[in-house]
Amino acid sequence: MMQFTETLSTPQLHQTTKSCQNFTHPMNPNQTPQNQNWPGFPAPSKALGTFGDANCMEQLLVRCANAIESNDATLSQQILWVLNNIAPSDGDSNQRLTCGFLRALIARAAKTGTCKMLTAALSNSNISIQTHKFSIIELASFVDLTPWHRFGFTSANAAILEAVEGYSTVHIIDLSLTHCMQIPTLIDSLAGRPEGPPVLKLTIAGATEDVPPMLELSYEELGVKLVNFARSRNILLEFSVIPSSSSDGFSSLIEQLKLQTLLVHGTESSSTNNEALIINCHMMLHYIPEETPTVVPFSFEDTTPRAVFLNQIRSLNPTLVVLVDEDADFTSTNLVSRLRSAFNYLWIPYDIVDTFLPKGSKQRQWYEADICWKIENVIAQEGLHRVERLEPRGRWVQRMRNAGFRGVGFGEDIVGEVKGMLDEHAAGWGLKKEDDDLVLTWKGHNVVFATAWVPT
Repeated sequence: MMQFTETLSTPQLHQTTKSCQNFTHPMNPNQTPQNQNWPGFPAPSKALGTFGDANCMEQLLVRCANAIESNDATLSQQILWVLNNIAPSDGDSNQRLTCGFLRALIARAAKTGTCKMLTAALSNSNISIQTHKFSIIELASFVDLTPWHRFGFTSANAAILEAVEGYSTVHIIDLSLTHCMQIPTLIDSLAGRPEGPPVLKLTIAGATEDVPPMLELSYEELGVKLVNFARSRNILLEFSVIPSSSSDGFSSLIEQLKLQTLLVHGTESSSTNNEALIINCHMMLHYIPEETPTVVPFSFEDTTPRAVFLNQIRSLNPTLVVLVDEDADFTSTNLVSRLRSAFNYLWIPYDIVDTFLPKGSKQRQWYEADICWKIENVIAQEGLHRVERLEPRGRWVQRMRNAGFRGVGFGEDIVGEVKGMLDEHAAGWGLKKEDDDLVLTWKGHNVVFATAWVPT
């Protein structure tokens, strides 16, 4: 990272740093407030570290974002100099989190041309994010490290197994961030059905976005491996990839599914068509473009991209829709609002990683690079390039209801299975029910939610 050497003397910066004192941050309630004054901005090695608490860092990041947006190059550079000295990339979880936002703000300033110095610093500094392309084995091990994805896998698979009882054919549309890593466990469970395994159809969207975690092999190669695995479990698997992108609401996928539905119902009577259609959405729908919802005057129809997608899914009359995603809100058009929301959510993965991966390990580098990618996308990108647009559970619930779905909830057997999975991981993970839904928590904070839906 860069080192800025300007004299730190602006009143705005002095006011910001003074406000960092005597505050307990909500995400770290046990933290001891700082009681020392900011001593005239001396050498960073002694004084700056005393302001390294989470609230101070958040306030400095907010002040910096405002300075960048108002094209105040001097203040931007001065605050970034402070942050660079109190947030090393190998520090504690709060420091590493702040370092990720520091990189993202530098990237935003360089992109917008706010600071010529920042543009030069960016080109001369090693702050690019090196995301890893996983092999199948690496990715399977990677997603098993925490319940972040396993929670959704376990909840969804259990709900799917209940929904497809008695069906001879099961067609799964897998819109998943983790490249079908959920499917092998589901295949194992289907192979053990008392009535015998069904014919399994698996359709995925060959999305064009390079969103981590990334896979080093093609979907066609992945399909071959899944077909062979299913065959080893005495299940016939039909695997297909439909090139489709979240940027247009998976429109190509929807059109192909409509055609397939017409063909199935056109060639078979309702009495012989014994096929369950499952829509499995695992942390993928928030890549469909969306801003903060607004009310359109004199309009009773929601034509936003996510509403259109859900209405199209409803028209397919699926047997079950499972929606799993991260419980946060990154949709605001306001940079500071997004920064605050992201900062107060993405501390969680940094805090988690300290419990199970040692410093310097490759997996830890991969894990934190993926978080940094997300931070940079939320902060430094705009327009179609800003794809990380998380929405909270409550808003997705309302979207599903508006599209003509009703929640079916998760039974006690499923809850017990999820709790058993959590017992395999570090203390700090928890599970709670909110209405019909399950929510994964870390130290009491919502992390990921799982919902299950059927057409009304």
